[in-house]
Amino acid sequence: QVQLVESGGGLVQPGGSLRLSCTASGTVFDINNMAWYRQAPGEERELVALVSSSGHANYADSAMGRFTISRDNARNTIYLQMSSLKFEDTAVYYCNADIRDYTSRFRNYWGKGTLVTVSS
Repeated sequence: QVQLVESGGGLVQPGGSLRLSCTASGTVFDINNMAWYRQAPGEERELVALVSSSGHANYADSAMGRFTISRDNARNTIYLQMSSLKFEDTAVYYCNADIRDYTSRFRNYWGKGTLVTVSS
């Protein structure tokens, strides 16, 4: 079985910073794209940032210039460094990854999410 486990969420003031981590564990043979999504109350889940296996990153407009996604392939881990946080960044942040697992096929996995609350 494969699990994605996020950590690093919490309460932060506007303008502050936070770093999220997500690690894939279990029967992981290979990982293609890894990404962060978020879902605010009453809203649909949206892509925040994505990083390919080669390290190429893409960002949502809302994250551009404030968030940085990075990846440690040796640890099957991605990070999301968030700075200049705004009230509207409040959401549950989910990790997502395309993982080649025990079936030897790539399948898409989700973590359970970590809550980020931006509040004064």
